[in-house]
Amino acid sequence: MASGIDSATGELETGRNVGPQLFRRLRERILNGELAPGTRLSEAEIAVAYGTSRQPVREAFIKLAEAALIEVRPQRGSYVSRIDIDAVMAAQFVREAVETSIVRRIAATATPDDLADLDAMLAAQDEVAGLPDPQPFMALDEAFHRRLAEIAGQARGWDYLQPLKTQMDRVRNLSARTFPRPALVGQHRDIVRAIGRSDADAAEAHMRDHLRRILEDLPAVAEALPDHFGRAGR
Repeated sequence: MASGIDSATGELETGRNVGPQLFRRLRERILNGELAPGTRLSEAEIAVAYGTSRQPVREAFIKLAEAALIEVRPQRGSYVSRIDIDAVMAAQFVREAVETSIVRRIAATATPDDLADLDAMLAAQDEVAGLPDPQPFMALDEAFHRRLAEIAGQARGWDYLQPLKTQMDRVRNLSARTFPRPALVGQHRDIVRAIGRSDADAAEAHMRDHLRRILEDLPAVAEALPDHFGRAGR
């Protein structure tokens, strides 16, 4: 597959280490599907596109390979990896365990200000849910789940979860292109309402149902895009 890198990538911040910036930029482009599985990544093209030398690009490639987001093939080049189905399933399992615990905790501790923050986030999601581009909604979706972790005092726990859920996030971004996003806002609203009633059982149940949505979407997404998916070692 031809390289998906072009010059419309935006400038890097001056005075900051270039390698980590490139890693974050390329990681985001892979997660949101802009760089699809199988896309060949050229060190030289990326260096030109971002106005840097090849050394920080090489550093970014090493980190992306460690995150299982690219595959380095000797004598052939570097390619965006296929989505690992087993990793998606494992991440969903871990995320469900973590986030159901989070909402149980905050159902007992959320303040009026916390609930106001969450309601404002839902309103923002409503505004972008119908846009053709799913990325504004996906950014707000991520922020919503992070805010729940922060309210529970688990911001660091959420950070620990990020490397585990990269393959899951890739599927979420694919399914968001076709799944009715207003329905996702409705699921978020059910969670917040249960928290507002201090109903830990309902909050947990709604979160569990919400996070299991990906298990329902995964077969259809994988069938529609078979070249995007695989399993480690296969």
